[in-house]
Amino acid sequence: MGQGNEGASGEQPAAVVDSDFYPPPSQFDGCFTTFYHATLSSEEGSMVSDYLQPEWCGIRFFAGGTPNARIGNTSVEGARFTATGPSSLPCKFEIGDATMWGVGILPLGWARFIDGDARDLANVVCDGAKHPTFAKFDCMSDVLCDPDADTNAQFEALIEDLTRLMRPNRDEPKIMRVHEAMVDVSYTAVGDLADACGMSIRTLERVCRRYFGFTPKLLMRRQRFMRSLTSFMLHRGTRWTEAMDGHYHDQAQFTREFHEFMTMNPSEYAALDHPILSSFMEARARVWGSAAQTLDKPSR
Repeated sequence: MGQGNEGASGEQPAAVVDSDFYPPPSQFDGCFTTFYHATLSSEEGSMVSDYLQPEWCGIRFFAGGTPNARIGNTSVEGARFTATGPSSLPCKFEIGDATMWGVGILPLGWARFIDGDARDLANVVCDGAKHPTFAKFDCMSDVLCDPDADTNAQFEALIEDLTRLMRPNRDEPKIMRVHEAMVDVSYTAVGDLADACGMSIRTLERVCRRYFGFTPKLLMRRQRFMRSLTSFMLHRGTRWTEAMDGHYHDQAQFTREFHEFMTMNPSEYAALDHPILSSFMEARARVWGSAAQTLDKPSR
């Protein structure tokens, strides 16, 4: 069952997003995109809806409002701790006034913190406390979902729990080589990517399936798409032809891939309000230097 843009068209209440970004400590180098704390508010506490773009795995903890969210055939409602696997589809969500903590988990982080193949949880959103793969992180919920807790104390608790949960993985050098090459715009063919990583295509496929969630070909296409979408979101008034990545053959190819990754056409997406994502991406780019998880380099 695909996701259209039902219920998201038309004007929405004005929303304010106040975000703070925290760099992960050095012991987590390569594991996470960023830790962030955000406060979401809207006119008279109204519900607002938006679409998260395809991204890496993420865990989010909410106080106040909780989201109604859907990716593909999976959905979650009313959970204070939500988790998502790596995605190649949008996450449509609706939420009222809330505060939240978010943690983006890179492929190396998947290797160190999460059991099982990332492919098996691709395009999944769930109640993290009830899912066997993510339930280990529920130990953070009482602190991170407390609306009265001090944010610095919450951050310290987050670091303490993640330090306790982390364990090494023998594939770490391979994961880092693949990720470094994946964010390099020079590589557009799987064979070239494998050569850059110093591994066979078969090994590359295994590493991507296990820790990245998708085939190398799809991951490279997702990178190309996200470069285009991010450019469009950060430069308001830009035409799609101006934002479109140079590796697309033509606009028709871009439109087909846009529909595949966002389940709607570019014109439909542009016509929607983005009361949360626009502000968040702009703040992330300004403070963190990258507007989207998928464009983050594996080490900073």
